Amino acid sequence: MRLEGRPGPVVSGAGRAWTYTTDVAKLRGRPTQAEAKVLDHTVRKAAVATFLEFGYDGTSMDAIARTAGITRRSLYARYADKRAVFVDVIPWALTRYVDNESIDDIDGDDLAAALTALGRVAITRAVDPDNVRLRRVALNESARFPEFAITADSMMWAGRQRALTELLRRHHAAGSIRVDDVELAAEHFLAMVEAVPGRLADYGFHRTKAQHERHLHQAVELFLHGIMTPP
Repeated sequence: MRLEGRPGPVVSGAGRAWTYTTDVAKLRGRPTQAEAKVLDHTVRKAAVATFLEFGYDGTSMDAIARTAGITRRSLYARYADKRAVFVDVIPWALTRYVDNESIDDIDGDDLAAALTALGRVAITRAVDPDNVRLRRVALNESARFPEFAITADSMMWAGRQRALTELLRRHHAAGSIRVDDVELAAEHFLAMVEAVPGRLADYGFHRTKAQHERHLHQAVELFLHGIMTPP
């Protein structure tokens, strides 16, 4: 298969991660598995950028194809209609915010420091403009896509909740904390840390870095007070 590059359309104002320019133009022959994977990623990213820019109602299959730099025929070969595109690409985009690298760098021996580091990642993602736009488009379409109303937030914090659950499980096994349900405790901590900053960001209100730090340290202190094993 041969890829011919040409400048593609730009979708502006769709957030940093989803501002999109395609260099993929024409596909000749049957794509290899690697090339097909790259093209699928290209189409998905272009579709997300288009939905974020124009909303669900303002997006057409033609617009997605133009942004991706592919033909309508190629797009319809992948998706039956716009709804099928939306159902595929929005959850895909939401799950890309898993913060694996940031989480892997956290030292779990010092529980307070680890909670602070995880909380800082959580707040950063909760108020990130791209995250806010993705969450908003999913929630705005919840009447047509009920599953998005349930999963939009959980998709975004799934990676952090898993990391936090494992952190709490390890300290519980060591006897340093007392928690009946570590998964529920992890959920409560994340809700304490990122729910309010995230909801404020949804409505266009953003706190200063100092305010976020004050909010985070108060949440960590309160959480530790509830789970630490008495001396």
